[in-house]
Amino acid sequence: MIRKIIRIDEERCNGCGLCAQACHEGAIEMVNGKARLTREDYCDGLGDCLPACPTGAIRFEEREAPAYDEKAVQAAKAKKQAAEGSVLPCGCPGSQSRAIARPEASCSCAETEAAPVQSQLSQWPVQIKLAPVNAPYFDGASLLIAADCTAYAYGNFHNRFIRGRVTLIGCPKLDEGDYTEKLTEILRRNDIRSLTIVRMEVPCCGGIERAAKTALQQSGKFIPWQVVVISTDGRILSE
Repeated sequence: MIRKIIRIDEERCNGCGLCAQACHEGAIEMVNGKARLTREDYCDGLGDCLPACPTGAIRFEEREAPAYDEKAVQAAKAKKQAAEGSVLPCGCPGSQSRAIARPEASCSCAETEAAPVQSQLSQWPVQIKLAPVNAPYFDGASLLIAADCTAYAYGNFHNRFIRGRVTLIGCPKLDEGDYTEKLTEILRRNDIRSLTIVRMEVPCCGGIERAAKTALQQSGKFIPWQVVVISTDGRILSE
């Protein structure tokens, strides 16, 4: 079929790779130091790569080319992301793994209009079910595994528990399945330095504590750990 598609002038290409990064479909790859359109059926013809090119080596043209195959693109994305451990196989954008840089600041526990309390979350996603089993932010991390109600019950949760830790949350009563296998792989595959488990005082919340302890045992690693129990009225009962 005749359609609009990109053309890359390899003589003008300086090999920076910015176009390959900008191509969300994965149609462009770096080959022998030059950008090349390796999958014409992955090119949607929208040209996100054009403004990324500093040398003007990319332009549109209309020519004979295979039709854009959206299903193949999505399948390739999901396969790549699953292999990298960045998202679940479903390819959900909300599962995209990323670190969140926070400026160094002293603890601010009181919020005012002029000085709102700063979030201390250092990575995404936080749900245990959505978290990758391997990510750069896990290396050398202090890991927090918390029942999700704890952040609502304990008012200073960010500064007291999330600050300086990688955070994973879940609800053993509402989530389907068990967390043990996932947590075991996270502990086994990464250099986790310490583990803090925060749960509510209610009996059903014991599931997240059991899963974390079992995962620690099954990982075969010796990692310092502690359990903190929060009351339903927001007090720390034990730690």
